[in-house]
Amino acid sequence: MAEVKLAQVSKIYEGKVTAVRDVSITVNDKEFVVLVGPSGCGKSTVLRMIAGLEEITSGTVSIGNTVVNDVPPKDRDIAMVFQNYALYPHMTVYENLAFGLKLRKYEKAEIDRRVHHAADILGIAGYLDRKPKALSGGQRQRVALGRAIVRQPKVFLFDEPLSNLDANLRVQMRTEISRLHHQLHTTMIYVTHDQIEAMSMGDRIVVMKDGVVQQVDSPLAIYHHPTNKFVAGFIGSPTMNFMEGTARKNGSWTFHQEGTSFKSHLPEGIDAKFGSLLGGRVVMGIRPEHIYADRAVGIPTLAPFAATIEVVEPVGNEIFVYFSTGAGTHYVARIASDKPPTVGQLFELYVDTAKMQFFDVATEKTL
Repeated sequence: MAEVKLAQVSKIYEGKVTAVRDVSITVNDKEFVVLVGPSGCGKSTVLRMIAGLEEITSGTVSIGNTVVNDVPPKDRDIAMVFQNYALYPHMTVYENLAFGLKLRKYEKAEIDRRVHHAADILGIAGYLDRKPKALSGGQRQRVALGRAIVRQPKVFLFDEPLSNLDANLRVQMRTEISRLHHQLHTTMIYVTHDQIEAMSMGDRIVVMKDGVVQQVDSPLAIYHHPTNKFVAGFIGSPTMNFMEGTARKNGSWTFHQEGTSFKSHLPEGIDAKFGSLLGGRVVMGIRPEHIYADRAVGIPTLAPFAATIEVVEPVGNEIFVYFSTGAGTHYVARIASDKPPTVGQLFELYVDTAKMQFFDVATEKTL
């Protein structure tokens, strides 16, 4: 049983700076959970408290059925992969993989079996005689992963392991780690600031901000049903567009962004979202992929609006169009590449009103 449970865990430095506040998370056995958030949100601190590298100010951390607050890192049966590979430069790949097992006085035959097994899984069997300086960045990261695999721990901890790699290699290693999880059937906890990594790898995502957990759910649930404006804006690329405006009901609901041409009728059934809001200021959120350049997509809930095109970014099969609706507002749409607008053009775009999300202006919570 490799369930990891954090119960009201906090970390306060020097009695003043609160890095993590009342974090309660349960990572199920064999689950892949990703902690994600901006720099300084406390995600790495949470990981280091699980590993025993940071002392817990309050709360409890359990691995299996054992509270490990006072258990040294070496006795927690975890393996950690860091952002920097931390390989011994004077040792060969084989020696790097075997080093931790030798310290634990494993039999030579068992060390050899585990090292070759890990090397086969990671595709580095041909590099066992090389030293780290003769390896590429991706190969070094595989060696760092292999050093964790040979331990056969209850829990794998990853602290932004791909941030030093180039874009193509990050995508490749992302796939490798996901494949590794399916092969090993082991509990994995992964920290990243990259929401694409979080969305593509995790069974569940923990979104953090300022040391506080904002939402814990599956990637698609967080994407489609964010709990607040911060989560909605952090998850998704390009980020969600936000407009502050007025929602009023006069027969049907409308949303209007004052000082601009943006005004749209909202679909039926929106009353449940607004609850007791009879008319007032709200923040509307719409993702770039829910804005279209053509009404011909056949979506019945499209509403037109005029936009001034500011920047056009072709990225292959689609275009990122940055536009303004007036009054100093700037937004982005993600449209098909077959009808590119031109910079400076007054262009008609269409927003899918059924995909709009609304947030309380004061609390930023989802309505």
